[in-house]
Amino acid sequence: MPSVKIYTTPSCVFCKMTKEFFAAHNIAYEEFNVAADAQAREEMISKSGQFGVPVTDVSGQLVIGFDQARLTELLGVK
Repeated sequence: MPSVKIYTTPSCVFCKMTKEFFAAHNIAYEEFNVAADAQAREEMISKSGQFGVPVTDVSGQLVIGFDQARLTELLGVK
């Protein structure tokens, strides 16, 4: 199973959609709230160059936003 990290904010609709996708496919993930965690925010920006969320890291491969097709491909789900 790939390592999955997601950088989120509490009010982000696309973050919620990404987490719902993970739940539907029984994907374990580690979540970082970048609104409350400055270190996680800096890590996200450093990795991705993005200020917007969600940013998902699947074993080193970044997915910006809720890209269901890319997540499906990286996670090997249907």
